[in-house]
Amino acid sequence: MHRVFVEKQTEFNSPAKELLHDLRENLSLTNLEAIRVIQRYDIDGLSDADFAKASQLILSEPQVESATASISIAAGETAFAVEFLPGQFDQRADSAAQCIQILNQQEKPIVVSARVIVLQGTITAEQLVAIKAYVINAVDSREASMEAPESLAQEITTPADVEILEWFITSSDEELTAKRNELGLAMSAQDFIFTARYFRDEEGRNPSITEIKMLDTYWSDHCRHTTFATKLNEVTFADGTEIVKAAYVKYQETREEVYGAKIDTRPECLMDIALMGMKELRKTGELDNVEVSEEINAASIVIPVDVDGVDQEWLLMFKNETHNHPTEIEPFGGAATCLGGCIRDPLSGRSYVYQAMRVTGAADPRTPFADTMAGKLPQRKICKGAADGYSSYGNQIGLATGQVAEVYHPNYVAKRMEIGAVVAAAPKENVFRGTPAAGDVILLIGGRTGRDGVGGATGSSKEHTDTALDNSAEVQKGNAPTERKVQRLFRNGELTKKIKICNDFGAGGVSVAIGEIAPSLVINLDSVKKKYDGLDGTELAISESQERMAICVDPSEIDYFMAECDKENLECVKVADVTDSGRLVITWRGKKIVDFSRAFLDTNGVTLSADLQVNAPTTETPLGKSIASVASASSVAAKFTTALSDLNSCGQKGLGEQFDSSVGAGTVLSPFGGKYQLTPTDSMVAKIPLIAGNTTTCSYMSWGFNPNIASWSPYHGAVYAVTESVCRIVSAGGRLSDVRLTLQEYFEKLGTDPARWGKPFAALLGAFTVQNELRLAAIGGKDSMSGSFNEIDVPPTLVSFAVAPGKTTLAVSPEFKEVDSDLYLVTTPRDENHIPEFQKLMEIAKALYATNEAGDINSMHTLAEGGIAVGIAKMAFGNKIGAELTLAEDALFTEGYFNFLLEVKAGATLPAELNAEKIGQTTAAQNITVAGETLAIDTLIAAWTGTLESTYPSNTTVAHSELETFSYVEEASSLLGESPKSTSSRRTKSLEGSSTARPKVVIPCFPGTNSEYDSAKMFNEAGGDAHIEVFRNITSDQVNASLAALAKQINESQILMLPGGFSAGDEPDGSGKFIATVLRNPLVRDAVMDLIKNRDGLVLGICNGFQALIKTGLVPYGEIQDPQAGAPTLTFNDIGRHIACYATTRIASNKSPWLANTQVGDLHSIPFSHGEGKFYATEEEIKQLAANGQIATQYTDLAGAPSMDIAHNPNGSLFAIEGITSPCGRVFGKMGHTERRGQDVAKNIAGNKHQPLFKAGVEYFA
Repeated sequence: MHRVFVEKQTEFNSPAKELLHDLRENLSLTNLEAIRVIQRYDIDGLSDADFAKASQLILSEPQVESATASISIAAGETAFAVEFLPGQFDQRADSAAQCIQILNQQEKPIVVSARVIVLQGTITAEQLVAIKAYVINAVDSREASMEAPESLAQEITTPADVEILEWFITSSDEELTAKRNELGLAMSAQDFIFTARYFRDEEGRNPSITEIKMLDTYWSDHCRHTTFATKLNEVTFADGTEIVKAAYVKYQETREEVYGAKIDTRPECLMDIALMGMKELRKTGELDNVEVSEEINAASIVIPVDVDGVDQEWLLMFKNETHNHPTEIEPFGGAATCLGGCIRDPLSGRSYVYQAMRVTGAADPRTPFADTMAGKLPQRKICKGAADGYSSYGNQIGLATGQVAEVYHPNYVAKRMEIGAVVAAAPKENVFRGTPAAGDVILLIGGRTGRDGVGGATGSSKEHTDTALDNSAEVQKGNAPTERKVQRLFRNGELTKKIKICNDFGAGGVSVAIGEIAPSLVINLDSVKKKYDGLDGTELAISESQERMAICVDPSEIDYFMAECDKENLECVKVADVTDSGRLVITWRGKKIVDFSRAFLDTNGVTLSADLQVNAPTTETPLGKSIASVASASSVAAKFTTALSDLNSCGQKGLGEQFDSSVGAGTVLSPFGGKYQLTPTDSMVAKIPLIAGNTTTCSYMSWGFNPNIASWSPYHGAVYAVTESVCRIVSAGGRLSDVRLTLQEYFEKLGTDPARWGKPFAALLGAFTVQNELRLAAIGGKDSMSGSFNEIDVPPTLVSFAVAPGKTTLAVSPEFKEVDSDLYLVTTPRDENHIPEFQKLMEIAKALYATNEAGDINSMHTLAEGGIAVGIAKMAFGNKIGAELTLAEDALFTEGYFNFLLEVKAGATLPAELNAEKIGQTTAAQNITVAGETLAIDTLIAAWTGTLESTYPSNTTVAHSELETFSYVEEASSLLGESPKSTSSRRTKSLEGSSTARPKVVIPCFPGTNSEYDSAKMFNEAGGDAHIEVFRNITSDQVNASLAALAKQINESQILMLPGGFSAGDEPDGSGKFIATVLRNPLVRDAVMDLIKNRDGLVLGICNGFQALIKTGLVPYGEIQDPQAGAPTLTFNDIGRHIACYATTRIASNKSPWLANTQVGDLHSIPFSHGEGKFYATEEEIKQLAANGQIATQYTDLAGAPSMDIAHNPNGSLFAIEGITSPCGRVFGKMGHTERRGQDVAKNIAGNKHQPLFKAGVEYFA
């Protein structure tokens, strides 16, 4: 066993700096002087020589870290270590093992990682306990021993046979109720008694604990929506609820029209109300594009997609998902798997997920740590950890997150709200919907099974109590690179056409995912691949381990699927047979541990019933007035800054920029628009994802919800949520009639209190009202009915997500575009109950669409809680274009839901139906002038961005100030480095034997690569012949075969492209190490050096590829070599988090063939997305690179001057260096994603987005 400690140099130890700040601030530790954070690795199974190589090449980076066999704890220092609990997925240790396996080409070693925290200063025993409690989340981690173990091999205990509950069928109802409580089951006492009757009367035996746990999972509220299926009995309405009662009457009338004579067989329930809008519109034929299928993967509509001018039928799918309970107790893992689970649903529908949205709810994250409730994590820790988790998963898998929003309400301290929503698409012809038949088989594809997520479905169905933080197994662990592989697999149309049914492994694991596929099954748990030994039958049956799919196929296709999965580096195994017995049977170790009838399982337990009481809202409505804090402000300026700094109106740029928004090269509206990237969009818009070709078809997605309105009146909360989401689609350029909805309900635990039941009842009637009036349908949704913590309940939450297909050419963003434009306000009238006049809103939406289609609208924004003041300010921020307004002060701050602000060409005439009021014009002066006051835009921006800066920072102190504008111009005749004739002949010779004479580009796809499609598309469009080579590494044989295959591809190619992504999750604790380890393999190294030295080939590395190039020495030295202290490197961004934004870069040298189509001084607007992009080198090295012409590109301000300001240089790179080359110029590494461009991409971002690298690379071989 070997051990190594890796410690970053002080300048680069961001985790230590952040932890020191947090502990000092939150625990008031004035005596805490400094902190060291040291990464510890224990490794079993390596020789001394291999361990030494691994320590230098993989586990540490000499440029910024030291690696030692031991650490010394000085006097005045206190140390402790933290590690994951056994069975929890440790991506750092797993990635280290993968890299080492490539290094020594043998089986993966055992790797265990831990963090050592060294505290400097006088720390009392009591303070040390508090520090450990703050640092260690007992849900997934524990304190680790400081002593080195003799061996890392786990002692495996063979699990006992599954327990039979011998007391079950002979127990009384009272005894069963007590036993249910002892077992901690989520099912009701009635369900438990019902189950006992079944086993006594039908089976004549006692059940296994597996059968009970499986039923508890299968019938859980999370899986079977038992609360929503509860029969509604007597409904009473208090005075003041007439509007809700009228909606109820309308719902009942609609039920009669829809069900007709069958109405007596369809009891009233919350689910029926939720679906009634859709059912009515389907019956009338108004909802004619919904895909009808027995599979329930995600909401799905059929749309036409123009592909290179020819329409094709596609499926557009969308889904929303919550992980409230897991995120509350383990923020990173809970939020990560929220997105992972959300992706899996449409992915199981064989569609490609291409854009995500995140909407969350929290109490104030600025709440002092000392005010944290017992049994709770601090709000700040939950918020930041959840943002890290969700963004980490999405960024790794390569999913563009188009919109991120967090709403705040004190009652989300009861339980956090964590919602993910995604859109996906696939050619309709690629999706076959079949029916299982006896003899079919079930294959399990993807990840392995562990203890993580055991009890997740039932845990999320329970009320949250003081002991929730003890439930470590309930939190799933995400593995984004594995799910990315499944995405790639399901993009193969030939394969997806062979799948009859697919179900993802979400809540309930094997028992639910496979159990739902066919009525009759025999599942063999001995075939299920495990992460580790020691799992018993129950754990195997209900583990919610992620990244797995169950597919039903004809048995003749088994070999085909095994082979295709192997190509994508995925495991595939047969785990079940479809029978015609009418029973679900699960076997383990050759014995049946589950065996009951499908008819019993499908009862979903006892159907409950409930009485309802709808109470009237309080008289103090939030509608028709300003934000409460604004009213007390003394001046117009003070009211503006107060409104903009309000927690629910303020800027969230520091949060939003953690999420990659450009991957996939299809984001039409970047999340923050304008040349200053400060105006948030109303909707996210993305092009339908094509592997080849171009389209102008896109999807719009938006959301709506205000917890203050919902807390006042759940009915109004839902009306406003749904209508707001629709208005946001309209204001972004979508057509109202094209909108489809999916709803997210999140309410307190209802119990038997009629008044509690009245809240979701009223909310769903509100949503039904909007659907009925606007003739729009909610065709998807998700409910979570456990939002209680002791005596605290979450706000009555119904979040609406609106989705619509549309055209990229019509997408419009809110930032002001021009000076001297006219500004108009379009108002939607409301009645005396604050309900919008829906008919008028439909007329307005239709007129706005036509006006935009005619090209008359520059920008458009729909208003919300902050009214005109907040709306105008945000529109001004993006380009810092000012406005002169003619409005009175009273009109500025009143909430403005369903109203629209328009910027139109000066003198343009708007349709009469809009009844638009001209309220001013835009100005060149960077001010907003109104009511006799002039407000500087920069002052307003400071107020807007300042509120959450301490939680989600967007600014940082510049660590280095040295700057220089580099310009290196080389004569065209010497750009080739040698005699043009000799190099040209070498390049021509390298193309001999090619039938197309197109230079071949090899693009390796490593575990975690996410930009291979974008890169290949760019090269192919430039005239190259791109080939994606998947690197397989599940076994040592696959590793060796992949190394040989990659070397062969490089030898047959003219260009090596290393694309962006997060190879091995950017672990262990550093980016690009997996790729660098591959490049150092002798076979691959020789092929690369031959390409560069002997064949005049080209190499391009972008983002993760650049990180690999610099860590191997290919840039700047042009040679693969071991890392050395003092050599240039890329390290963590100054701000200490992932950044995703556009930045302006300047061509600083024309030495590289990659830059042959540019001129020194050219400026380009390029998307960036990375956590480790800071270029770092000695000043002497940088000066030498500049003299050689190897500094290719620099970050600049908007005027083209190199800058160290984070607004322009997002990572803090020294001398603003963005990209460098090898001495010959033919190896080029850069951080910016030049490949992420296309027609109508990032329409709201200024600048030239076309940097012609790919064409230059291909033309080099012409």
